[in-house]
Amino acid sequence: MKTVRIAAAQTVEFREDIEAALNCVADVGARAESEGASLLCFPEGFLQGYLTDEAPARRNALDLASPAFGVLLNQLPKTGPMIVMGLIEVEQGRLFNTAIVVDRGTVIGRYRKAHLLEGEQIFDAGGDSHVFEIAGLRFGINICYDTSFPEAARKVADLGASLIVCPANNMCRRKTAEALKDAHNSIRGERCRETGLWLVSADVTGERDGRISWGPTAVLNPAGEVVAQLPLEKTGLLLFDIPCRP
Repeated sequence: MKTVRIAAAQTVEFREDIEAALNCVADVGARAESEGASLLCFPEGFLQGYLTDEAPARRNALDLASPAFGVLLNQLPKTGPMIVMGLIEVEQGRLFNTAIVVDRGTVIGRYRKAHLLEGEQIFDAGGDSHVFEIAGLRFGINICYDTSFPEAARKVADLGASLIVCPANNMCRRKTAEALKDAHNSIRGERCRETGLWLVSADVTGERDGRISWGPTAVLNPAGEVVAQLPLEKTGLLLFDIPCRP
């Protein structure tokens, strides 16, 4: 059976430091390319940071039609894998928690998070689901908390995808993080079993301001089993060869 190599980056947070985030994309993208990956996923809110206070979010938000975004886009790799990357988007004054899909320096689509946490009320919810294709592998996107809702995964399955790509950011207060430490893959596994889809997640790791994120950055099969995962609390690049439907 044909396989497609996918990759997911477990990174530190880059908060209001787009230059550092872009440098990370260049470095990780080069490694993923050297390893033969066709698809590379970065965490939720990766480019500017997972900013949920309105002032910093608006200060850093990007209009995808703006010249400023065009300048940033020009700094992304022009070779190597297709990239899924989280960012904060603004359109006509509305903020969105968005993941863009970039192929060789060109944005080919986006997905806006549909299910928002109580602490994400500065954002508007997205409503559209899309499927993208690379090397014959069809995938859709759920962002972090979206995976708690069966309908989000079902939309991806109904569009003919075989993989859910899940940018995530589980930087939480320690008590919450400890309570949820083993829940993330369990919840995502339910979505895999319900839909028959594979899932790959990319998360941040590290500590700040009394908060911690361990990950996980992992690949789950259609049975909901974890078949590959990076060590918790360590940055790295996860690589996995996923079967591709004919």
